[in-house]
Amino acid sequence: MKTSIYLLSLTASAVGVSLTALFETGDSQKVLPGPFDEVVLNGQAFDASPAARSGFSLDLAEKRLIQMEGKAPVWMTELEKIEARANGIRFFDITDTPTLGLRPKAKSSWTYPTPTSYAQVTSVIKSLTTEGPRTLLEKFSSFRTRHYKSEEGQESQKWLLSQIQRITTEAASPDLRELITINEFPHPWGQHTVIARINGSSPVEDGIVVVGAHQDSTNMWPFLPAPGADDDGSGTVTILESYRALLAAGFTPKRSVEFHWYSAEEGGLLGSQAVAKSYEAEGIQVYAMSQFDMTAWVKAGTQEEIGVITDYVDHPLTAFNKELIDAYLAVPYVETKCGYACSDHASWSKAGYPGIFTIESSFGHANHANIHTSHDRIDVSPEFSFDHMLEFSKLAVAFVIELAGWETA
Repeated sequence: MKTSIYLLSLTASAVGVSLTALFETGDSQKVLPGPFDEVVLNGQAFDASPAARSGFSLDLAEKRLIQMEGKAPVWMTELEKIEARANGIRFFDITDTPTLGLRPKAKSSWTYPTPTSYAQVTSVIKSLTTEGPRTLLEKFSSFRTRHYKSEEGQESQKWLLSQIQRITTEAASPDLRELITINEFPHPWGQHTVIARINGSSPVEDGIVVVGAHQDSTNMWPFLPAPGADDDGSGTVTILESYRALLAAGFTPKRSVEFHWYSAEEGGLLGSQAVAKSYEAEGIQVYAMSQFDMTAWVKAGTQEEIGVITDYVDHPLTAFNKELIDAYLAVPYVETKCGYACSDHASWSKAGYPGIFTIESSFGHANHANIHTSHDRIDVSPEFSFDHMLEFSKLAVAFVIELAGWETA
């Protein structure tokens, strides 16, 4: 592990900090109290002055409890979290949810059918478009940042909520709207998770079907611009287009269906952990959860593909997901891995619920050069493809109809 140097210009001193020692000992590190005017991270200097941090409530010295793969939880500062992410270390921030996954579940396993609802699924996916997602994403990625502890992150969440409400009003019939609830799941940092639920006719013991994406964005240095067009503006509007098409088709589910737009994924899966913890505490059964995080990128010189994550996921549900891709998408899948705590499905898996993750490509072909930078924009390259995103909207539609079932008169 490289040693990062934090330069505190107010004191004209430099402090060398090694995360390796932290991970080996499990002890909290001591970081000078600041305020920091400049931070040098992996050889690059970043502005940490009060002016640069204006509009953010992120306290770099705040201690957080962090869970990394195969290690006991350790206390780290927010600044150390940033360093860990910059060095490719993935983690859960479990400060608010230290007991997630410890409560026994009434059902620990489910079985999944062979896809059979071809006529219903194809009738809906024919109505999917790229125009709506493009318009939505142009606006969504125009916020300077959607960081969960920023004022603009709160504004972008309110805007997203307004669009979900607008689409519900425009696309759903009055009778269908009676089955729909749209709520903010509150978080103390101010950017809330948004949940749209279509109530089904089946008993609660049958569980619910969840489709998720994360609404927040970040730059590697969080106070810099983070348009987050691909990560995860693409997933956000991908599942919103699926939601719109289902409502327009008059979809009334047997199993209840929820669309989740999580806050604070970039902070250590904070939003999805909070939601999963709440469902766990309430004894809510989750039949299936599918995460859509980064759905837009087709790397130049490669075959267009759908990345099916195979590590830290529910394997029977993943096998079913592959069947959906074969049956309904025009692009083949490739198996790939993304590692520990790599997106919000991991929160549901940790809680003992079946969660899966589908990404834009094999992990090695994904948009790594632009995410978490100011270059994560729609116009950065022709490799950003709304047609590719459309394939993921098809997948979300198929996932919902095949697993929730369509209540017919």
